[in-house]
Amino acid sequence: MANLTINGKTFTLDVEPDTPLLWAIRENAGLTGTKYGCGIAQCGACTVHMDGVAIRSCGISVSEAEGKKITTIEGLASGDTLHKVQAAWIAKDVPQCGYCQSGMIMAVAALLAEKPKPTDADIDEAITNICRCGTFQQVREAIHTIASA
Repeated sequence: MANLTINGKTFTLDVEPDTPLLWAIRENAGLTGTKYGCGIAQCGACTVHMDGVAIRSCGISVSEAEGKKITTIEGLASGDTLHKVQAAWIAKDVPQCGYCQSGMIMAVAALLAEKPKPTDADIDEAITNICRCGTFQQVREAIHTIASA
């Protein structure tokens, strides 16, 4: 059993301690916005925040996440008000297929929380998520739009 705090709610999950956090979030907590991409913490589709830091949830065990505050894409908005990154994604028509976008949004939200006005170098360093549709220019445009607001 594991107790995880996800999006401000406590979930008591019947999982082994070495279960990847991604699977506990998706399969046990039922929050399917976080996606499986590669399973080796490289692509970023599974990015969530753990105590405010963007992490790849497929590479973190449930035991490492216990006692931490986890935020998924479902918890990023505040009620009916979208997070500024979500709003910019819509305004700039960022996603194509959309599969990687929840992880990308979570990575960008963490970057902007740390550096509200990131440079292109900051973006290149922090946003290493892979988008097979190639929406990187739209992502960069959305980030700069938020930073200049």
